[in-house]
Amino acid sequence: MPRPVAPDGPESVNADAWQAYATHHLRRGTALAEAERIDWGFPGAGPDDAFLGELAGRRVLDLGCGPARHAARLVRAHGATVDAVDLAPGQIERARDRYGSLPGLRLLRADAVEHLRTARPYDVIYSVNAVPFIDPRRLFPALATALAPGGTLCFSVLHTNSAGDGPTSELLARPETLRFAGGGETTVRMWVPTTERWQDLLAEHGLRLEDVVPVTSPDPADPAAYRVLRARRPLRVSSRPRSGRPPAAHAAIGVGAILYGPRGLLLGRHRRGTWELPGGTVEPGESLQETVVRELREETGLRADPSKVRLLGTLLDRVEGVVRMTVGAVVTDWEGEPADRPGESVGDWRWYSLDRLPPSLFVCSAQSLAVWRPDLPIDHAPAHFTPFARHDDGQVRGDDG
Repeated sequence: MPRPVAPDGPESVNADAWQAYATHHLRRGTALAEAERIDWGFPGAGPDDAFLGELAGRRVLDLGCGPARHAARLVRAHGATVDAVDLAPGQIERARDRYGSLPGLRLLRADAVEHLRTARPYDVIYSVNAVPFIDPRRLFPALATALAPGGTLCFSVLHTNSAGDGPTSELLARPETLRFAGGGETTVRMWVPTTERWQDLLAEHGLRLEDVVPVTSPDPADPAAYRVLRARRPLRVSSRPRSGRPPAAHAAIGVGAILYGPRGLLLGRHRRGTWELPGGTVEPGESLQETVVRELREETGLRADPSKVRLLGTLLDRVEGVVRMTVGAVVTDWEGEPADRPGESVGDWRWYSLDRLPPSLFVCSAQSLAVWRPDLPIDHAPAHFTPFARHDDGQVRGDDG
């Protein structure tokens, strides 16, 4: 299951703070000028709209849109179709009061991660100073799959605050002050890691950092600074081993179970960061079909019958001198709902459409998926595949019968 938002955690504190901020401006009737460009922290500072790439006719997401001034500009000036999302009801109210009838702009009150997980992929996703208010361990897996292959992600983050406090290598939320126009303030919690840490987060989720632009205050006495990052999702889905170590001798033969239905393909996240099919190693005395059924039950809680398991064939590759064999299998029918299981190393089970598979697939899962659907754009280490033959009696046997 996805990482939940604790009712008293940093994200909940931020949601309350931004609603208070919106309420303050609604009561004041704060008038905002139309945006002439994207302001990445300070008015007129930072890269211009061209930093986002081609926008005409593109599907664009403004994440944490506030009153949606920037989203409205991209619709009017560039002909983009923009979804503007914010969690605070007051911010969406402000946006609807002003831009509710603008064709090409859709204003949505939603949790960022839930929206990213359910929306059709976007060509461009951008966020002006909203990313640091969301736990990156919850946000980045969703960002990675919400971008269409080849899509662009641009976002600004706090680098140094007005007190001169700089970023940290730790991935922790720290208190910062949110000031209201005309007086008043509240405390928010922000993730302010170093640029190198942001780059690591992007790379961990299969996104390639292309550019980092510093944005400093126009007031020389103000040490506040931001960074604007641009990343891209590669056209092909990446894969990698869980670690650099070879598999243990007893783990050199395993199975990967492909469950695909109306909700998509089932994948889970290993504690070492790879996304993978349900599966595991064969135990003594088991048939391969029985291994699939057992591993499926142990890892996800789903129930299946061995007769509903179709074996695809064997994949052979080498890992640090050890020959590893993986048998891909398609499960044609099952019962239950996938859920995390105590003591298992894989969890956060989700259904993915085939056009938005997550990056960093476990290489064995990537190999099995590429055999199952050769048209999927998946990169993986080479493996020798031997298909199983299906005979007239309906039984599946090896090529040598």
